[in-house]
Amino acid sequence: MKKILLFSAALIALLGCVEDKMFEGPSSIDKVAFTPEAPTSIAPVNVTATVSGLQAVTSATLNYNGNNVQMTGSGTQFTATIPAMADGTEVNFTITVNNEAGFATTSDKFSYKVGDPATDWTKLRLNEVYGAGADEEKFFELYNAGDFPIKLTGVTINKDEELTWTGIDGEVVPAKGYFAIVGGKGTTPRGFKSGFSAKKSVLIELFDTKGNKIDFFQRGEKMDTGEWGASLSNNKGSWSRIPDGSGKWMQTEKFTPGAANSTSGTDDPDVKQ
Repeated sequence: MKKILLFSAALIALLGCVEDKMFEGPSSIDKVAFTPEAPTSIAPVNVTATVSGLQAVTSATLNYNGNNVQMTGSGTQFTATIPAMADGTEVNFTITVNNEAGFATTSDKFSYKVGDPATDWTKLRLNEVYGAGADEEKFFELYNAGDFPIKLTGVTINKDEELTWTGIDGEVVPAKGYFAIVGGKGTTPRGFKSGFSAKKSVLIELFDTKGNKIDFFQRGEKMDTGEWGASLSNNKGSWSRIPDGSGKWMQTEKFTPGAANSTSGTDDPDVKQ
Protein backbone atom coordinates (compact mmCIF):
# COMPACT_ATOMS: atom_id res chain seq x y z
CA MET A 1 0.00 0.00 0.00
CA LYS A 2 2.84 2.37 0.91
CA LYS A 3 4.53 1.68 -2.44
CA ILE A 4 1.30 2.48 -4.27
CA LEU A 5 0.96 5.80 -2.47
CA LEU A 6 4.56 6.71 -3.22
CA PHE A 7 4.07 5.81 -6.90
CA SER A 8 0.91 7.88 -7.10
CA ALA A 9 2.64 10.91 -5.59
CA ALA A 10 5.54 10.60 -8.02
CA LEU A 11 3.13 10.28 -10.95
CA ILE A 12 1.21 13.37 -9.88
CA ALA A 13 4.45 15.37 -9.54
CA LEU A 14 5.57 14.20 -12.97
CA LEU A 15 2.29 15.14 -14.56
CA GLY A 16 2.48 18.52 -12.88
CA CYS A 17 5.92 19.14 -14.37
CA VAL A 18 4.68 18.08 -17.81
CA GLU A 19 1.68 20.37 -17.46
CA ASP A 20 3.93 23.33 -16.48
CA LYS A 21 6.12 22.71 -19.53
CA MET A 22 3.04 22.63 -21.74
CA PHE A 23 2.10 26.11 -20.50
CA GLU A 24 5.62 27.47 -21.14
CA GLY A 25 5.12 28.10 -24.84
CA PRO A 26 5.51 31.08 -27.18
CA SER A 27 3.04 33.93 -27.36
CA SER A 28 0.81 34.28 -30.39
CA ILE A 29 0.56 37.49 -32.46
CA ASP A 30 -3.09 37.28 -33.45
CA LYS A 31 -3.48 40.57 -35.33
CA VAL A 32 -1.35 43.42 -36.67
CA ALA A 33 -2.99 46.63 -37.88
CA PHE A 34 -1.62 49.99 -39.03
CA THR A 35 -3.27 53.35 -39.66
CA PRO A 36 -3.56 55.16 -41.94
CA GLU A 37 -3.61 52.28 -44.41
CA ALA A 38 -2.60 54.61 -47.27
CA PRO A 39 0.11 56.79 -45.66
CA THR A 40 1.27 60.09 -47.09
CA SER A 41 4.54 61.90 -46.45
CA ILE A 42 3.04 64.15 -43.78
CA ALA A 43 1.56 61.47 -41.52
CA PRO A 44 3.24 59.00 -39.12
CA VAL A 45 1.88 55.45 -39.10
CA ASN A 46 0.51 53.89 -35.90
CA VAL A 47 1.05 50.13 -35.59
CA THR A 48 -0.93 47.95 -33.18
CA ALA A 49 -0.31 44.30 -32.29
CA THR A 50 -2.82 42.04 -30.52
CA VAL A 51 -1.11 39.24 -28.57
CA SER A 52 -2.35 36.15 -26.72
CA GLY A 53 -0.73 33.35 -24.68
CA LEU A 54 -0.42 31.97 -21.16
CA GLN A 55 2.90 33.67 -20.49
CA ALA A 56 3.17 37.39 -19.82
CA VAL A 57 4.82 39.48 -22.52
CA THR A 58 8.12 41.02 -21.41
CA SER A 59 8.79 43.08 -24.53
CA ALA A 60 7.36 43.85 -27.96
CA THR A 61 9.56 45.36 -30.66
CA LEU A 62 8.63 46.95 -33.98
CA ASN A 63 11.31 46.61 -36.66
CA TYR A 64 10.88 48.82 -39.76
CA ASN A 65 13.46 49.22 -42.50
CA GLY A 66 16.22 48.17 -40.11
CA ASN A 67 15.08 50.38 -37.21
CA ASN A 68 13.96 48.92 -33.86
CA VAL A 69 11.32 50.63 -31.72
CA GLN A 70 10.07 49.36 -28.36
CA MET A 71 6.30 49.10 -28.39
CA THR A 72 4.25 50.33 -25.46
CA GLY A 73 1.29 48.62 -23.81
CA SER A 74 0.53 45.62 -21.62
CA GLY A 75 -1.61 42.51 -21.61
CA THR A 76 -2.77 41.90 -25.17
CA GLN A 77 -2.34 45.30 -26.87
CA PHE A 78 0.97 46.91 -27.91
CA THR A 79 1.53 49.98 -30.07
CA ALA A 80 4.36 51.92 -31.74
CA THR A 81 4.73 54.62 -34.36
CA ILE A 82 6.65 54.72 -37.64
CA PRO A 83 7.58 58.34 -38.41
CA ALA A 84 6.46 60.07 -41.58
CA MET A 85 8.54 59.09 -44.60
CA ALA A 86 9.27 60.77 -47.94
CA ASP A 87 6.87 60.29 -50.81
CA GLY A 88 7.60 57.01 -52.61
CA THR A 89 9.32 55.30 -49.66
CA GLU A 90 8.57 51.58 -49.29
CA VAL A 91 8.31 50.52 -45.65
CA ASN A 92 8.61 46.91 -44.49
CA PHE A 93 8.03 45.96 -40.87
CA THR A 94 7.68 43.02 -38.48
CA ILE A 95 6.88 42.70 -34.79
CA THR A 96 8.75 40.48 -32.32
CA VAL A 97 7.21 39.53 -28.96
CA ASN A 98 9.19 38.01 -26.07
CA ASN A 99 7.50 36.38 -23.07
CA GLU A 100 8.55 35.50 -19.52
CA ALA A 101 9.21 31.90 -20.48
CA GLY A 102 11.96 33.08 -22.81
CA PHE A 103 10.17 32.45 -26.10
CA ALA A 104 10.26 34.92 -29.01
CA THR A 105 7.58 35.18 -31.68
CA THR A 106 7.98 37.21 -34.88
CA SER A 107 5.06 38.24 -37.04
CA ASP A 108 4.75 37.99 -40.79
CA LYS A 109 6.23 40.90 -42.77
CA PHE A 110 3.91 43.83 -43.51
CA SER A 111 4.52 46.50 -46.16
CA TYR A 112 3.20 49.82 -47.39
CA LYS A 113 4.38 52.51 -49.80
CA VAL A 114 4.16 56.20 -48.97
CA GLY A 115 2.19 58.03 -51.63
CA ASP A 116 1.18 61.66 -51.80
CA PRO A 117 -1.76 62.83 -53.91
CA ALA A 118 -1.20 64.40 -57.31
CA THR A 119 0.31 67.88 -57.11
CA ASP A 120 -2.26 70.63 -56.75
CA TRP A 121 -0.60 73.38 -58.74
CA THR A 122 -3.15 75.96 -57.58
CA LYS A 123 -1.35 75.88 -54.22
CA LEU A 124 1.95 77.10 -55.71
CA ARG A 125 2.19 80.87 -55.97
CA LEU A 126 4.63 83.65 -56.75
CA ASN A 127 4.85 85.29 -53.36
CA GLU A 128 7.53 87.97 -53.33
CA VAL A 129 9.86 89.60 -55.89
CA TYR A 130 12.79 91.89 -55.20
CA GLY A 131 14.85 93.79 -57.76
CA ALA A 132 16.34 96.75 -55.92
CA GLY A 133 19.62 95.33 -54.66
CA ALA A 134 22.73 93.99 -56.34
CA ASP A 135 22.15 91.25 -58.90
CA GLU A 136 23.24 88.54 -56.46
CA GLU A 137 20.61 89.75 -53.96
CA LYS A 138 17.61 89.92 -56.29
CA PHE A 139 15.10 87.12 -55.96
CA PHE A 140 11.79 85.53 -56.88
CA GLU A 141 10.04 83.70 -54.04
CA LEU A 142 7.51 80.87 -54.28
CA TYR A 143 4.99 79.87 -51.62
CA ASN A 144 3.17 76.55 -51.16
CA ALA A 145 -0.25 77.08 -49.61
CA GLY A 146 -1.01 73.34 -49.60
CA ASP A 147 -0.57 70.55 -47.07
CA PHE A 148 1.98 68.56 -49.11
CA PRO A 149 5.46 69.43 -50.37
CA ILE A 150 5.62 70.49 -54.04
CA LYS A 151 8.54 69.29 -56.16
CA LEU A 152 9.81 71.96 -58.52
CA THR A 153 11.43 69.62 -61.04
CA GLY A 154 10.32 70.89 -64.45
CA VAL A 155 8.57 74.00 -63.10
CA THR A 156 9.56 77.08 -65.14
CA ILE A 157 9.60 80.84 -64.72
CA ASN A 158 9.55 83.33 -67.59
CA LYS A 159 10.69 86.90 -67.20
CA ASP A 160 9.45 89.28 -69.88
CA GLU A 161 8.09 86.27 -71.81
CA GLU A 162 11.45 84.50 -72.00
CA LEU A 163 12.56 81.46 -69.99
CA THR A 164 14.74 82.48 -67.05
CA TRP A 165 14.60 79.55 -64.58
CA THR A 166 13.78 75.82 -64.55
CA GLY A 167 13.41 73.73 -61.38
CA ILE A 168 15.58 70.64 -60.93
CA ASP A 169 15.48 67.45 -58.83
CA GLY A 170 15.82 68.14 -55.13
CA GLU A 171 14.21 71.58 -55.24
CA VAL A 172 11.04 71.39 -53.17
CA VAL A 173 8.67 73.90 -51.58
CA PRO A 174 7.58 72.51 -48.20
CA ALA A 175 3.94 72.54 -47.17
CA LYS A 176 2.98 76.06 -46.02
CA GLY A 177 6.57 76.98 -46.83
CA TYR A 178 8.78 79.15 -49.03
CA PHE A 179 11.41 78.72 -51.74
CA ALA A 180 13.58 81.65 -52.80
CA ILE A 181 15.32 81.77 -56.19
CA VAL A 182 18.14 84.17 -55.43
CA GLY A 183 20.50 85.83 -57.90
CA GLY A 184 19.82 87.62 -61.16
CA LYS A 185 21.86 87.42 -64.39
CA GLY A 186 23.26 84.05 -63.34
CA THR A 187 25.22 85.48 -60.40
CA THR A 188 24.41 82.41 -58.28
CA PRO A 189 24.37 78.71 -59.25
CA ARG A 190 20.57 78.38 -58.99
CA GLY A 191 19.49 81.96 -59.59
CA PHE A 192 17.60 83.21 -62.65
CA LYS A 193 19.27 84.06 -65.95
CA SER A 194 17.76 87.45 -66.66
CA GLY A 195 18.13 90.84 -65.07
CA PHE A 196 15.41 92.40 -62.94
CA SER A 197 15.02 96.11 -62.22
CA ALA A 198 12.81 97.64 -59.54
CA LYS A 199 12.21 100.71 -61.71
CA LYS A 200 11.13 99.16 -65.00
CA SER A 201 8.06 97.42 -66.34
CA VAL A 202 8.25 93.64 -65.95
CA LEU A 203 6.28 90.43 -66.38
CA ILE A 204 7.16 87.35 -64.32
CA GLU A 205 5.19 84.17 -65.06
CA LEU A 206 5.15 80.83 -63.24
CA PHE A 207 4.33 77.61 -65.14
CA ASP A 208 3.71 74.03 -64.02
CA THR A 209 5.49 71.01 -65.49
CA LYS A 210 3.01 70.86 -68.41
CA GLY A 211 3.45 74.50 -69.34
CA ASN A 212 0.22 75.76 -67.79
CA LYS A 213 0.46 79.22 -66.26
CA ILE A 214 -0.02 79.08 -62.49
CA ASP A 215 0.61 82.67 -61.42
CA PHE A 216 2.18 85.95 -62.52
CA PHE A 217 3.52 89.29 -61.34
CA GLN A 218 3.13 92.21 -63.75
CA ARG A 219 4.17 95.78 -63.23
CA GLY A 220 3.52 98.24 -66.02
CA GLU A 221 3.04 97.40 -69.68
CA LYS A 222 5.05 96.64 -72.76
CA MET A 223 6.52 99.57 -74.66
CA ASP A 224 5.35 100.46 -78.15
CA THR A 225 8.28 98.45 -79.45
CA GLY A 226 6.72 95.32 -77.97
CA GLU A 227 9.44 95.03 -75.34
CA TRP A 228 9.36 95.26 -71.56
CA GLY A 229 11.54 97.63 -69.56
CA ALA A 230 9.69 100.94 -69.62
CA SER A 231 10.80 103.33 -66.87
CA LEU A 232 8.67 103.43 -63.70
CA SER A 233 9.07 104.70 -60.14
CA ASN A 234 11.78 102.95 -58.14
CA ASN A 235 10.85 100.57 -55.32
CA LYS A 236 13.71 100.12 -52.84
CA GLY A 237 11.85 97.33 -51.04
CA SER A 238 10.06 94.36 -52.54
CA TRP A 239 6.62 93.46 -53.85
CA SER A 240 4.92 90.96 -51.57
CA ARG A 241 1.60 89.16 -51.46
CA ILE A 242 -0.16 90.13 -48.24
CA PRO A 243 -1.13 87.71 -46.81
CA ASP A 244 1.26 85.06 -48.13
CA GLY A 245 0.12 83.19 -51.20
CA SER A 246 -3.30 84.76 -51.61
CA GLY A 247 -3.26 88.50 -50.97
CA LYS A 248 -2.71 91.55 -53.15
CA TRP A 249 0.72 92.55 -54.35
CA MET A 250 1.92 95.36 -52.10
CA GLN A 251 5.10 97.39 -51.88
CA THR A 252 6.95 96.53 -48.68
CA GLU A 253 10.02 98.16 -47.18
CA LYS A 254 11.35 94.84 -45.88
CA PHE A 255 12.31 91.99 -48.18
CA THR A 256 12.14 88.49 -46.74
CA PRO A 257 13.46 85.76 -49.08
CA GLY A 258 12.44 82.30 -47.86
CA ALA A 259 10.38 83.63 -44.96
CA ALA A 260 6.94 85.09 -44.18
CA ASN A 261 6.11 88.37 -45.87
CA SER A 262 5.53 91.65 -44.12
CA THR A 263 2.02 92.05 -42.78
CA SER A 264 1.48 95.52 -44.22
CA GLY A 265 2.51 97.52 -47.27
CA THR A 266 1.42 100.19 -49.72
CA ASP A 267 -0.51 99.90 -52.97
CA ASP A 268 1.35 100.15 -56.24
CA PRO A 269 -1.00 101.36 -59.00
CA ASP A 270 1.38 100.03 -61.67
CA VAL A 271 1.01 96.40 -60.47
CA LYS A 272 -1.68 94.21 -62.06
CA GLN A 273 -3.70 92.37 -59.43
